[in-house]
Amino acid sequence: QVQLVESGGGLVQAGGSLRVSCAVSGTSVSFNTMGWYRQTPGKQREPVADITSGGSTRYVDSVKGRFTISRDNAKNTVYLQMNSLKPDDTAVYYCRHGYGDYWGQGTQVTVSS
Repeated sequence: QVQLVESGGGLVQAGGSLRVSCAVSGTSVSFNTMGWYRQTPGKQREPVADITSGGSTRYVDSVKGRFTISRDNAKNTVYLQMNSLKPDDTAVYYCRHGYGDYWGQGTQVTVSS
């Protein structure tokens, strides 16, 4: 049984930093691509970043140079380090396993002006 649990969200000022975590059980973060998505009210969930089992990473253009996705295989955890945060980054951030329907509950990130 796959379980994903996000944590680390909170309220930060614009320009600040935050790291969100995704603790994985029931599978390994090394088995498949892991991704971070985000969603705001009235909008579809959008991809933010992902990392393959081989360590290759991709980012949506709006976060390139500011966000970094990583994983710790020993802890079976995926991270998203968010720097230089902007109000437009405000969203619920979700962790995804592979390209299927395995999601965490999300963690709220709010960036104030």
